[in-house]
Amino acid sequence: MNIRGEMPLVSIITPCYNGEKYVHRFLESVLMQTYSNIELIFINDGSTDKTEEIVLSYKNKFEINNIVFKYIYQENRGQAAALNQGLRIFNGKYLTWPDSDDILHKDNIKLKVEYLESNQDYGMVLCKSRVIDEDTLKPIGELRRIHDNVSQDNLFRDLILEKNVYYAPGGYMVRTSSLDDVVENREIYESRAGQNWQLLLPIASKYRCGYIDKHLYDYLVRSNSHSRMENDYKSEIQKCNNHEDVIINTIHRIHNFDDYEKKKWCMVVNHKYLKKKFEIASKYRITNDMTNGYLLLKELNLITFKDIILYNKSKYSILFHLYELVKFGREKIQGGR
Repeated sequence: MNIRGEMPLVSIITPCYNGEKYVHRFLESVLMQTYSNIELIFINDGSTDKTEEIVLSYKNKFEINNIVFKYIYQENRGQAAALNQGLRIFNGKYLTWPDSDDILHKDNIKLKVEYLESNQDYGMVLCKSRVIDEDTLKPIGELRRIHDNVSQDNLFRDLILEKNVYYAPGGYMVRTSSLDDVVENREIYESRAGQNWQLLLPIASKYRCGYIDKHLYDYLVRSNSHSRMENDYKSEIQKCNNHEDVIINTIHRIHNFDDYEKKKWCMVVNHKYLKKKFEIASKYRITNDMTNGYLLLKELNLITFKDIILYNKSKYSILFHLYELVKFGREKIQGGR
């Protein structure tokens, strides 16, 4: 595959909102790829900073490197809507959709294409990724999936349950024919969250995923990033509701599932978020929600020993604090007499 004409085209779709401080790193990482047949579709999701100016300044560099470059501006509608823009027009045999604040290692595209070319029955491939602190640009962890038993690998289930998986999109590359087989009209459900579920779940529902045991992607963590911001109770519950909505809608769009299969997985999702919301209520000691969640889990026979411990710990901790407050109030009244 050393002649460009023989190399399959790889499409990169990247949404971005207000990325002037970091987007240059991503663009440079695309230029540094050891694979040359690339189409970059950059979607500016209504940025109000210098994102457009910076991205368009790379146009000549991409042309010199024979990278097909397409720039699209849309009013701010979120990443899923931005991805839909790119999904409608991309031409590659393979697709990846990295975030604009992350970095592709130089062999990211090359090694993934080689894997998928050698494993025609796989719908996608996943590499390991490094977690990088943006301030120091030093590794602080890694993202990976343990896949020792290939015969029992169930990526679809684990993506739903958030077990032994990660969602940083630059770690994945998918086969376009597999995507077209399971995502009707190349259109995902538009929401402000969960666009990686919307692409990965349909493919994982039917196709196998391969794994490359190398770090080929850097996932940068910023102290002020949305995912790292301190959340309060209402925002955490809303996040749960948003994610549940995305997954449920994505499952209903999987046309290779019959009604029974869709109902089964929707129930799994519902139970998952009942438990999550119970845990959040316990964390913030929201008594009514915690108790209602506990009773509902109990009614559905979903209670675990861990849930019982958490419930009683939170419940009696609340009673203890109420007792202390009452005691303090009585002492204060008596002391003022």
